[in-house]
Amino acid sequence: MAIRTAAPAGAPASAYTAAATGPLARQDPEIAEVIAGETARQTGSLQLIAAENFASPAVLAALGSPLVNKYAEGYPGARHHGGCEIVDAAERIAVERAAALFGAEHVNVQPHSGSAAVIAAYAALLRPGDTVLAMGLPFGGHLTHGSPANFSGRWFDFVGYGVDRDTGLIDYREVRRLAGTRGPKAIVCGSVTYPRHPDYALFREIADEVGAYLIVDAGHQTGLIAGGAAPSPVPYADVVCATTHKVLRGPRGGLLLCGGELAGRIDRAVFPFTQGGAQMNTVAAKAVALGGWAAPAGAREAPPGGAHTPGVARGVWGGGGRRRPRAPRAPRPRGAPPRRAAPPRSGGGGLRGPDGRYGHPSHRGGPCTPGGGREDRTRPSGGLRAGPRHLPAPVRRRARDPAGNGRGHHPGNG
Repeated sequence: MAIRTAAPAGAPASAYTAAATGPLARQDPEIAEVIAGETARQTGSLQLIAAENFASPAVLAALGSPLVNKYAEGYPGARHHGGCEIVDAAERIAVERAAALFGAEHVNVQPHSGSAAVIAAYAALLRPGDTVLAMGLPFGGHLTHGSPANFSGRWFDFVGYGVDRDTGLIDYREVRRLAGTRGPKAIVCGSVTYPRHPDYALFREIADEVGAYLIVDAGHQTGLIAGGAAPSPVPYADVVCATTHKVLRGPRGGLLLCGGELAGRIDRAVFPFTQGGAQMNTVAAKAVALGGWAAPAGAREAPPGGAHTPGVARGVWGGGGRRRPRAPRAPRPRGAPPRRAAPPRSGGGGLRGPDGRYGHPSHRGGPCTPGGGREDRTRPSGGLRAGPRHLPAPVRRRARDPAGNGRGHHPGNG
């Protein structure tokens, strides 16, 4: 496949010459061509993926620094390897900047992604089999909010809430009803596609009524919160899961914000429970991105996007662009042949695989998985016939809530 490596008209040439003439080009010209081609693609076309952004040159410099060479299991002052005095300083700076920016008592900057941060939050607060209330995937929930293709849907009993059919807003009466009837151990607030600001105070009130933890997944709102364009969940949530890419314009990675009383549990859930050594080059790059938001220029970066959102929403709503719920299917007469499945489509998350089911077969213990055939829900590793014995067995799921949690598949927070 030919890769375009020429800079588009008006684009700075420096981004291309580094890959084309530097040590990478001399040692591995094939990969250098790929990097130059991707740089050309990013700078020569409009990018409209909500989970992406452009990291600053300073962030890229930190990512490519010698800090990538340092192994640093543990936390500053309590590492399992020697020679960590300097990288400890980088992590302390990142923690201090995030705590000041978001007003959090405790911050963990080690999660490798937003999904890794969510995993750690669940590990700190929940046990396998616990009931969790979260936004259903068809309404904008994330894979880590109970998708059966994800660990969350296998290890926990997720109940999905949705949005009001007429307004498209979160149905808080349904949230309160489900919380009262199902008694969740935790309530997850956050989504990947819900276009409004959640009412964090009301979620906190409902969580307190049933004695549940409130976990806020703010992966897509982190930069807006940092810039003051979106309300902060920190005063209301027990744990906030965030990302450093997307609007924050940092490296790919996650953050965890919580109160001091949960600090130890959160830190132990990240290391050693769900991750190994921290990626110190990424931690330093997170510090660089967070420092940029503390400056006046950073604070001015987020509001324009937030300010334009109501106008876009009014235009879509007024122009008839609102997506109408699908009408229920008529019942199939007894003895009638089964309905034909929709033709398979290729592609990523949310699209049907070769067998007509959502998601890739390898994610469901299908034909691409060793062991093949239908997914084995009695084993922690899905279709695999052998797996680590220490992993908890998947949860035997109850009948789904009418909100339909788990039927959709939205691409991720990670």
